[in-house]
Amino acid sequence: MRVSTFVFLLFGGIDIKAYRSLAPVRFIVRGYFVLILLLLSTISYSQNQKVIDSLQTELKSFEAAKIAFSKKVPKLYDTLKVNLLYKISKEYWGNNSEKGMDYANQSLKLSEQINYQKGIANAYNGIGGINDDNGNYPAAIEYHKKSLEIREAIGDKEGIASSYNNIGITLKKQGDYAEALKYYYKSLKIVEELGNKKDLTPRYNNIGIIYKMQGNYDDALKTYQDCLSIQKEINDKKGMISTYINIGVINKIQNNYGDAIKNCKASLKLSEELGDKKNIATSYNNIGTIYSDQKDFEKALKQFSIAIKIREAIGDKQGIATTYNNIGSAYSQSGDQTKALENELKGISVAKEIGNMDLVKDAYQNLAQIYFKLNDYKNAYEKEVLYKETDDSLNGKEKQRKIIELQKQNEFDRKQADQDKKDALALDEIKRQKILKFGFIVGFGLLLLLSFILYNRNRIKTNANIIITREKEIAELEKTRSDKLLLNILPIEIANELKESGTSKPHRFPSVTVLFTDFKQFGLISEHLTAEQLVGELDECFRAFDKITSKHGMEKIKTIGDSYMCAGGLPLMNFTHPEDAVNAALEIRDYMDIHNKEKIAKGGKPFEVRIGINTGSVVAGIVGDKKFAYDIWGDAVNLASRMESSGVEGKVNISESTYQLVKDKFKCTYRGKVLAKNKGEVDMYFVEKN
Repeated sequence: MRVSTFVFLLFGGIDIKAYRSLAPVRFIVRGYFVLILLLLSTISYSQNQKVIDSLQTELKSFEAAKIAFSKKVPKLYDTLKVNLLYKISKEYWGNNSEKGMDYANQSLKLSEQINYQKGIANAYNGIGGINDDNGNYPAAIEYHKKSLEIREAIGDKEGIASSYNNIGITLKKQGDYAEALKYYYKSLKIVEELGNKKDLTPRYNNIGIIYKMQGNYDDALKTYQDCLSIQKEINDKKGMISTYINIGVINKIQNNYGDAIKNCKASLKLSEELGDKKNIATSYNNIGTIYSDQKDFEKALKQFSIAIKIREAIGDKQGIATTYNNIGSAYSQSGDQTKALENELKGISVAKEIGNMDLVKDAYQNLAQIYFKLNDYKNAYEKEVLYKETDDSLNGKEKQRKIIELQKQNEFDRKQADQDKKDALALDEIKRQKILKFGFIVGFGLLLLLSFILYNRNRIKTNANIIITREKEIAELEKTRSDKLLLNILPIEIANELKESGTSKPHRFPSVTVLFTDFKQFGLISEHLTAEQLVGELDECFRAFDKITSKHGMEKIKTIGDSYMCAGGLPLMNFTHPEDAVNAALEIRDYMDIHNKEKIAKGGKPFEVRIGINTGSVVAGIVGDKKFAYDIWGDAVNLASRMESSGVEGKVNISESTYQLVKDKFKCTYRGKVLAKNKGEVDMYFVEKN
């Protein structure tokens, strides 16, 4: 039988008053025996759905023991009760924060009464954790630091490692990734010294999360997998839940949906087995995002609905905000912008309430897309600006810029000081030489020599000034040339960022229109042209395309062989890019029509152009460090390419997403479906001016 059951049997069949009348020696012996059994019971409980009931039973046993001991209660009793209250509090984290806080405060009060410092530190830690769950991050940091101070004073290394880790978790939620990582590594170092494998795994998980936030998905996945191996080795089921969730998130980001579902369902199974409501909701939420990515919005919304009910029931505000954001995104993608807006506004309200800037940033991005689809361009632009400002703030772009400026200023000051020193030494040397010469010259010879020196010094100075001026002119000319060359390769905003900081951060754009062109049977035609004729023909066409796309505010991305690619809506966001792209495409088509007629009249073969357009989200940035280029990636690019390759010469072929944005401004003709990778069959349309 369980120890706790045996304890109850000891007390259950007797009359306490009669028991007190027994001999004092027998009373004290049995009381201490009970206390030993209670001590064993506080370390023997298992993690299952009945764990809270079990712990509360142990607490009742403690109270019964107190009655049995009467006034002779050993000091150890109160210490054990403090620890038991703290354990009960921890079991309520994420499930019932109100009860969790109540037991934590009971633990704190008793610890203070008996001056039990470790108990006080643990209670502070519990109160900090519950505040973190409730989104009250300043209070969470305050209590975790109070706990850390006591733990450092009493030399509780395990407790210190726990406090460092918990502070890191809260800092991460506030968006301070650099500080969070610092605390995680402090915690990891102590745990490695202690050699406790079970305590290693949460640190690995948290470090993996920071890798994920920074876009370093390969290292994040490796960290999570190493963590999972340790957890399986020590059978840490509760830890495995979080790791399966984190691995599933990375799988989803990398479009590995099969493994993503597999890992999320593994986390769900363990969460249900342990009765962990918070992670049950997280698992359902994550499965919903996978279905949403696969465009199965009905299944996605079903999973989100389960998640939101659980999260609202347990008061998980961070989870509530996350799920509302996901519901809004799913409705937006499925075409119901009204419901999308309703849920996104709920999500951002909760995210702002708890100060979770990661979630606020995601909500701004989703709202920008929703307002854009509702043709509310003013609100769309405002939310996109707020998204970029929040993203820059979270990633420390402004801090990084200031550090780089400071480094540049320090480097300039150092070089200037070195140059001043060299100039001073050179001047001293010249003076010394003059003094030596002056000593050997007398009379008229002295005057003559002095005149000669003065003349030469002025001439040298004049020549030096001429040389310096010329060098400055050359440097300015070279700078102008390099700037011009850079602007020929990169957008002006990216070029300026590169010149200022030496790097350019990749950006995700929620809505961009991509345009592709190529020439039908280009390979066959090129066989009948000389190299000079071929390059000359492409140069003439692409120069014309450059003028047309620039005129319509499109950004040229690159040419590959006979293909030409450009995009609207980046690097500076605008809300006319679908219309701009269609106008540019129609003008390119008309230009090629005139150009081909002129070629045919001269006996040449025409270049028949195909044009494809698609609108969607992309990631844009600079790749490489030699012959670097500004490029874009994403499904939107791939689908634009499919629109072009599935098009007809002399026609402009657009996707469903572009059609929805320009159908009121142009004449569109439905022409069927095209099979696209990871998208299934998608609709396409020919477009003409009204």
